[in-house]
Amino acid sequence: MKMKFPVSELVMDKGGNIYHLGLKPEHISTKIILVGDQDRVAIVSSFFDDIEHTAQHREFVTHTGTYKGKRLTVMSTGIGTDNVDIVMNELDALVNIDLHTRETKSTHTALELVRIGTCGILQSDIEVHDYLLSRGALGLDNIAHFYQIEFSDREKEIGEKIAKHIQLPSEVIPYFVESDSELSDRFQTAETAVGYTITSSGFYGPQGRQLNLKTKTTSLNSRITSFDQADYKIINFEMESSALFVLSKAMGHSATTLCLGVANRPNMKFSEGYDVEMRNLIQFVLDRI
Repeated sequence: MKMKFPVSELVMDKGGNIYHLGLKPEHISTKIILVGDQDRVAIVSSFFDDIEHTAQHREFVTHTGTYKGKRLTVMSTGIGTDNVDIVMNELDALVNIDLHTRETKSTHTALELVRIGTCGILQSDIEVHDYLLSRGALGLDNIAHFYQIEFSDREKEIGEKIAKHIQLPSEVIPYFVESDSELSDRFQTAETAVGYTITSSGFYGPQGRQLNLKTKTTSLNSRITSFDQADYKIINFEMESSALFVLSKAMGHSATTLCLGVANRPNMKFSEGYDVEMRNLIQFVLDRI
């Protein structure tokens, strides 16, 4: 049954573009690379053979073009799962809602989304500048709790094991979701460290950092590092993947995340510069998407 969406729910600008992204359906590919940093969009598209469309509205920058015969879109989300919520809902609307009639389309279009980011490493044997592939994410954000989403028995079991082990503050209700296995398989090579990701709702307290404000998470990182009750260990902290995975799966899209490790938290090391290494990761992803 088709649904029709009022102007207050499906919001568009005066030019007929979806509101936050500033795009029309023809402006995007079904293969999309997501980055947090808006300046990284131009770095990704510098590898393209040509660029057919560019757009920017607020922190959402989009370039669409071709790379070795593949039509690709690269888009910045900004930082955090709240921005991913906007991006995923509007990308899905671009391909699965007729923006003229405001009705759902009769045929579903599936998107392929690969996030390229940076992250904090949570295992001492993973080096700064290694590639980290997320096979699943424990979300410390609350995005999933606002939607009617079905989690698999496996996801529920893993999420419960992680939450019990790492002992989050009682006010935090986490959820666990796996990345798309087929898409992730393309990026699992000898060059990638593979494991689970913690998606935090902030950079400081939610990731176990304490400056002047006392936190409830001073021992969080050591508990995360010691988790070993599932197929994979928890290898990194970042701030977007849980929302990307859970919304993609619920909407019928596929998604995964590859991060460049820039800080090893157990070893207390931070990258002194990673421009070359990030370009290498971008090339790695472009060749496999």
